[in-house]
Amino acid sequence: MGRGLLLTTNLPQLQNLIKRDPLAYKEEFLQQWTHYNSVREIFKISPDEQAQNFRELVSFISQVATCYPKETKDFPSHISSLLLDNYGSLSAEMRKVLVQNLVMLRNKDVISSIQLLQTLFPLLPRTTSSTLRSSIRKTILTDIRTANLRARNHKLNKAVQSMLFSMVERGANGEVIGDKGKFKATNATHDAKPFDGEEALWAIILTKELWKKSIWNDAKTVSIMSLGCLHPVTKVQSGSLHFFLSSEEDEEDDSDEEEEIDVRALHHRREINKKTKSADKKLRQKLKTAKKKHAHDKKRLTGDAPNFPALNLLYDPQTFAEKLYDVLNNHDKRFSLDHKILIMHLLARVMGVHKLCVLGFYTYIVKYLTYKQLRVPAILVALAQSVHELTPPDVLIPVIRKIAQEFIHPGVAGEVISAGLNSVREVCRRQPWAMEGDLLGDLVEYRKSRDKAVTAAARGLLRLYREVNPTMLKRRERGKDASMGLASGVQPLPFGHSAEAVASIEGLDLLEEHLAKLRKEGTSSQGDNDDDDDDAAWEGWDEDSSDSSSESEGWIDVEDDNDELVISDSEDEDNNGNKEVAPKLDTTETKFSQLATTKILTPADFSILNDLKLQVASKAAESGGSRAKRKLAELESSKHLNSGQNEAFISENDIMGPRKKAKADYAERMASIQKGRDGREKFGSNKGKQNKGTPSSSTNREKARNKPIMMILSSGAVRGKKKASLRDKQRKLRAHIDRAKKARK
Repeated sequence: MGRGLLLTTNLPQLQNLIKRDPLAYKEEFLQQWTHYNSVREIFKISPDEQAQNFRELVSFISQVATCYPKETKDFPSHISSLLLDNYGSLSAEMRKVLVQNLVMLRNKDVISSIQLLQTLFPLLPRTTSSTLRSSIRKTILTDIRTANLRARNHKLNKAVQSMLFSMVERGANGEVIGDKGKFKATNATHDAKPFDGEEALWAIILTKELWKKSIWNDAKTVSIMSLGCLHPVTKVQSGSLHFFLSSEEDEEDDSDEEEEIDVRALHHRREINKKTKSADKKLRQKLKTAKKKHAHDKKRLTGDAPNFPALNLLYDPQTFAEKLYDVLNNHDKRFSLDHKILIMHLLARVMGVHKLCVLGFYTYIVKYLTYKQLRVPAILVALAQSVHELTPPDVLIPVIRKIAQEFIHPGVAGEVISAGLNSVREVCRRQPWAMEGDLLGDLVEYRKSRDKAVTAAARGLLRLYREVNPTMLKRRERGKDASMGLASGVQPLPFGHSAEAVASIEGLDLLEEHLAKLRKEGTSSQGDNDDDDDDAAWEGWDEDSSDSSSESEGWIDVEDDNDELVISDSEDEDNNGNKEVAPKLDTTETKFSQLATTKILTPADFSILNDLKLQVASKAAESGGSRAKRKLAELESSKHLNSGQNEAFISENDIMGPRKKAKADYAERMASIQKGRDGREKFGSNKGKQNKGTPSSSTNREKARNKPIMMILSSGAVRGKKKASLRDKQRKLRAHIDRAKKARK
């Protein structure tokens, strides 16, 4: 009896004994289980009465649940129902204990990941504790990442994505009121909480985190975010828009701003303090953090870099773009300007990537095209990004006229004119037929302006039409190359016509010479290793190769009627199967047919080809010539472009163009002066040995002051003073007086 009383009152001791021998202490556990059920019923009626005892029993049963799985099979459902049904009446300590024990059951494989996440997801929007909310969020992300660590857990991913999609979908058709887009109050019951957008916001946050960590990268994830872009709550919509635009945003209220890192102060402190390896390591870490933050700030200032993988995975992008335009047009009065610009940028990027036409967008954006409009460079960027070669010129001509009337005239500042010319150039670069001949003639006349930014913008527009459509320019403005091209019969393609099929690959002769050189040096593989090298060259380039069915289906043998045609994967072979080097031919077209018909070019080959073209362009640029330099710049920019990007990404700096640095006012000048005085003595100088940390010799000026008089009597400086004329003496005296007056000021 004494043993039983001891075990009843000392749950940690009983827990230890049960883990050692579950069968011997099963009766004692059943007593505690019965006691738990009784306390649970009391707790449902009065949560404050048996709170401490109930927490201890829940922790005890969670620890030993694996020892008695049959008896405790309903225990996880008890915790889940308490959290979901009675969350509002539970104390903060009780919520924390229940969540921790539920996670413990998952770690012990008592419940599955789906059962855990089905309980934790609804708790995120309901909890008010930042600590508990952070813990739940970390638990969800860790559990999903662990499940997908070795291989994709498609069952779990599908279930979780369905839950997140439902969280965003609930309330998607609700009515909102006010400028911030809050849901309209409804007659909700006590148990049913009205949708306020919090659960949709958390679904968006978790989906973004999983995408950012490369745990999810499929079309279902993009579908969740695309639904969030159409959500009526502004905060949910903003988070989804930032996902596609890949810009950072602080969705959480409890997120702290990062402190500004002073790099100069770090180096200065390192020079003063004691030199240790740990201090060097900390300094390198802080400098690395500062470098990342500087790069992030620079990216944020230059504009949003679109998330092209997500944009390419959109399902039915035309319908999505039309719905996004309807949201923008219907809620124009409710949205703030910054939010409308976000929608404009996403809509424009979707139109540009997928070659879509949402004609109402150009009618909508015309009213914002005025130089007095706030953030007009960002609006002009959205306009340029929405245009592509399939955009009808008829809808763009009024837009170009509006820009010319508002931005390009003598009554505005030079930076306004340059912004207008640059925006017209970017639109016409994508659709040259949007320009009218008379208007183009007026715009290129601005190349004679005295403002360098305006001149550069006008010359850029002139160079563009010399390349794409010189017939719209006057004869004296076409240039030599364009005039020769027109004389030879070269005409621009009309709207809707595509270029002819590619007859050759630019620079393929460079690749052929490179491969021939490798074969000559013996570095390339020979014989049967060619197939292995070709397979190795595809590694890391084709992500979907494991899912393809080509390996199982095999090759299809086709009979060849032409016996003279011999095709090899690597090198040329004669009729006897012997390897031989192809003779060097005279024409480039023949070189193309030789290499393109005897070798399947891998992505690695194209990478080498791009490097070879860069080398040739660099050598040509060194010898001089503006055309060679432009060619080098195009190759370098195309190398850094995203593989899914169809057009070069532009930013607000491209619209504004090069700008002259504004003259600093008095406050800015004083701040700059004060910044330069930091860390220095008031009137001290760092020259000489007096104010240096390490001793050094005196300066030549100090040595000259201390020379004996007899050593300098015969010097040229002293003798020159004696022979100086009266006029020279007056000039030196006047300069001395002027310096003295300036010093007194």
